[in-house]
Amino acid sequence: MDAPGTDTRREALPSLTGLRFWAALLVVFYHLSREYHRMPLLSPLVWFGRDGVTFFFVLSGFVLAWSHPGAGVPARVFYWRRFARIWPLHLLTTGLGLVVTLLLGAAVPVTAALWSLPLLQSWSPAEVYGGNPAAWSLSAEAWFYLLTPALLPFLGRRGDRALALLAAGACAAGAGWWLCGAFTGSPAEREWLLDYLPAARTPQFLLGAVAAVAVRRGLRPPVPLGAAVGAVLLWHLALLPWSAAAPDSRWYSPYSGSQALAAPLFALLVVTAAVRDTDGPGGRHGSGRHRGGSRGMLGSGPMRRLGHWSFAWYLVHQSCLRLVLLLCGPPRGPAATAAGWLLVSGGSLGLAAALYQWVERPLERRLRALGPQPPRGPEPGPVLPRARLGGIVTTGRRQPLPSRSTAE
Repeated sequence: MDAPGTDTRREALPSLTGLRFWAALLVVFYHLSREYHRMPLLSPLVWFGRDGVTFFFVLSGFVLAWSHPGAGVPARVFYWRRFARIWPLHLLTTGLGLVVTLLLGAAVPVTAALWSLPLLQSWSPAEVYGGNPAAWSLSAEAWFYLLTPALLPFLGRRGDRALALLAAGACAAGAGWWLCGAFTGSPAEREWLLDYLPAARTPQFLLGAVAAVAVRRGLRPPVPLGAAVGAVLLWHLALLPWSAAAPDSRWYSPYSGSQALAAPLFALLVVTAAVRDTDGPGGRHGSGRHRGGSRGMLGSGPMRRLGHWSFAWYLVHQSCLRLVLLLCGPPRGPAATAAGWLLVSGGSLGLAAALYQWVERPLERRLRALGPQPPRGPEPGPVLPRARLGGIVTTGRRQPLPSRSTAE
């Protein structure tokens, strides 16, 4: 997958870039509610906002399957590009997290930080948080990247019925793995097995990848984007009575269930947003190119910019939160709580914007230029067999690949 570029007009799926911001915001507000102080009305809605990471895993599978050129780029080039995309900022924010840990007077997790450098921390329950607690998800992403060069050609050779079975299997695997929590007595071990272990998150990535292949073949969901957004909102509202009935320590609580069970809703959201970008707001079924229709709020310039910053924002927000607690202490009263929320979220977002502009993008470009390069000439798109999906018959011609994708 190509990395973010300077010319946002070339983005193939701008609405997915905008969705990245909202998913990151959900995670930021989740941590502010649980680690800083609750906000009336808002905190109950985001109390299980860790499922924003589930959205990112589904989105990652979709975008990689959408933009990966298959045989046009060797695996070593793909791996180097992904390294250039995530590792420099991971290294910097891990260092920031360790500095904040020192300022807090806490023990520095040296071993965990060493595990996190090669992005292996989530494979060990003792080292999962590394030097930067937010970076655990990058360990799962690295696992997904390892699978991608073999997984995507496999999906491209499957027929529409096989894709449907794979999607159903991915949904069932997520729910089934969550049900296995009933057999794990230790809450800490259960949390690692259900929430952090990369293998447990693989069905979410697979679901996103299968959805992208299906959309390229002509699948169009029977619901519009607004309905998909409404379904996600209703899901979070449904978590309120569920959480009142089952505390986080129980395996059947929404603490882990929300992350394992929300993947189908997030996949529907990603698909409907992608279809809007490719077909336009009128629902025109086309070749997969954006036709210049209205991008809506999600694909607007400000939302794309916020989406670009979301990766850095996700990686720095917890360090900023801990630093504010160190400098200002716990808030006292609603006004202080609101001010603290604004300070943490706004300050960390501003830092993320600076990191994106002066660290993330330039270092990625330099590393990409230093590493292995793809063969010269146009990169062919994947050959998609003729299929009937969602009432749309595809032509089987090579679909043109987006020149640059910034949704993940």
